[in-house]
Amino acid sequence: MKYIFFLFFVLLSFSGCSKNEEPMAEMAVSAIKLAPKNESAASSDIQADLASPQIPQKIIKEASLRFETDNLEDTFNRIQTAIAANKASIQNDSEGKDYDNIYRNLTIRVPSQNFDSFVNAISKGVSYFERKDISSQNVTEQYIDLTSRLKTKRKLEERYLQILQKATKISEILEIEKQISAIREEIEAKEGQLKYLESRVAESTVTIEFYKTIAQKEGVKTSYGSKLWTAIQSGFFSLSEFLISIVSLWPFIILFCVLAYFIRKRFKRKKI
Repeated sequence: MKYIFFLFFVLLSFSGCSKNEEPMAEMAVSAIKLAPKNESAASSDIQADLASPQIPQKIIKEASLRFETDNLEDTFNRIQTAIAANKASIQNDSEGKDYDNIYRNLTIRVPSQNFDSFVNAISKGVSYFERKDISSQNVTEQYIDLTSRLKTKRKLEERYLQILQKATKISEILEIEKQISAIREEIEAKEGQLKYLESRVAESTVTIEFYKTIAQKEGVKTSYGSKLWTAIQSGFFSLSEFLISIVSLWPFIILFCVLAYFIRKRFKRKKI
């Protein structure tokens, strides 16, 4: 920081003594070149922040559950009770039917502090899980890094705004405003990343898939009746096609009958 203030002091002093003033745009470029030094200094602050016990850990929790149930409606009602008790919300709800089961899939967002309580409430009525994956990701370092870089960009923006107030030429103003616009885009991008990270930390995602197996006897009866009806329809269509094919050959049948008649008549004459 001493080098930066010293450089600005020299530039300002030189501009007061010299007849040709140095353009403000060049001062802006100098500020850009010095910015990486500030960011490297900010990275050292990140390590200090990580060592500080005052910063709470930023952890993203997720869970994926799959299990079988005897009653889909009762299971869904039990999940809704757990949702209300833990201040959660349903983000996605879908249901359908496969060959041998009826299923329902839920995606639930639950406050991170209620994550364990919610998963335990869902697990109580389940005899066994076909899938139960619970994961946690510590993003504290990423969170501090984004916060520090965002602070550095905001300080850089303030420095350019101060330079802009001293600019007199249109070319200088346009150049500085261009740099400020680029910095603000970076600030908005980092703010978006930070908000997304905070959202994932604040609320955990729990995916629940539960299903009921269709009775095998019902499936056999349904399948047998369907096959029988399909066979009857297939036989009827085959017979229809056969009759149609015979009708389409009527000229050849008539010709065959005529030839057979003359051949038979000729044989009769020979015998006489």
